[in-house]
Amino acid sequence: MAVMKIYDQNNQEAGEITLAPEVFEVEVRPEILNLVVRAYRAALRAGTHAAKTRAFVSGGGKKPFKQKGTGNARQGSNRSPIMRGGAVIFGPQPRDYSFKVNKKVRALALRMALSSRVADGLKIVKGIEIAEAKTKLFAAVAKNLGLTKALVVAAAGENGVDSKLVLAARNIPGITLVPADAVTVYDVLNCKQLVVLEGALSQLEERLK
Repeated sequence: MAVMKIYDQNNQEAGEITLAPEVFEVEVRPEILNLVVRAYRAALRAGTHAAKTRAFVSGGGKKPFKQKGTGNARQGSNRSPIMRGGAVIFGPQPRDYSFKVNKKVRALALRMALSSRVADGLKIVKGIEIAEAKTKLFAAVAKNLGLTKALVVAAAGENGVDSKLVLAARNIPGITLVPADAVTVYDVLNCKQLVVLEGALSQLEERLK
């Protein structure tokens, strides 16, 4: 079982905690992480690209020029893809890029992602308390903890994460604050530092056990 040190918001040691092995000691399989990350990023694509086929190009009701005698190849419509200003052959059309990944596979990938961070970049913090929803207060805590590009996982109550933390953290470049029930594989792998507040740790373990 992995035992991690707990730090307070001043980066002082505040105890130790044992991580659940079924969540933080899972064998990492890159192909599963790759699948889930591709699915996540594919779902973000708008897919609104479009090019006009000949059905959508204006004009085309009249033959551009007579059939014979001009020396040109015969044409029946100026909507033809070979005519200047005509349609596009096999152009992009609106589509949905998302694809399904089973719920159990997504949960397994999140366990793998968390396990991969235990030896590199995971930090357990007892809690972050600030008097007001001020960016400079949260920035001071981030500086104490040495955070640059970090994902901070906070406990989610009935009304979500503490609003003071959300408001104070949202304008700090490189710092992303998410509730424990909304953490994704992409979030975990895309950050340099993963900070899990002690209250969120139990929620993560309960979600993934």
